[in-house]
Amino acid sequence: MVSRGAVVVVPALVLFLVGCAPGAATAPTPTPAFASEAEAFAAAEEVYRAYNEAFSSIDLGDPGTFEAVFELATGDFQKADRTTLSELHAEGYSFVGSTTVVAFKPLDASPLLDTVTAVICVDVSMSDVTGADGRSVLPESRPDLNALRVRFIESSSGLLIDHADRVEESKCAG
Repeated sequence: MVSRGAVVVVPALVLFLVGCAPGAATAPTPTPAFASEAEAFAAAEEVYRAYNEAFSSIDLGDPGTFEAVFELATGDFQKADRTTLSELHAEGYSFVGSTTVVAFKPLDASPLLDTVTAVICVDVSMSDVTGADGRSVLPESRPDLNALRVRFIESSSGLLIDHADRVEESKCAG
């Protein structure tokens, strides 16, 4: 026969052991990449302005000058830049002038602020791509303003440009 004291000790011992056993590991709460949406959009605008400055400094005859552009991009955006710049270099074209960011309009941000999207308006009227003869190789119908919907994603080095699509020029108005 089991004594009454043993019956009480066994459950108490089980409770003690269970209470001391490690619990299920809890997943850490994700921390937003930025303190606020305003901070995330300010960082995205800074990245795009740096990209625009790097792009305006490209010498199509020297592929080493492309690296500053590639460092600010990732994904299909970087892939498209690599393809386009390689083709322009192979054709012996020159990039002349510069482009200017004239508007940056925040659209949306992910809850963790690790992806932000904006409409960016770029004035390309003072830039051109020319052939060896100095003539423009761009269509005369090219608009002076490019309106782009640009997505930025967080990386270990900060925000990078991940994707861009053209949108209606009217997005640049107002």
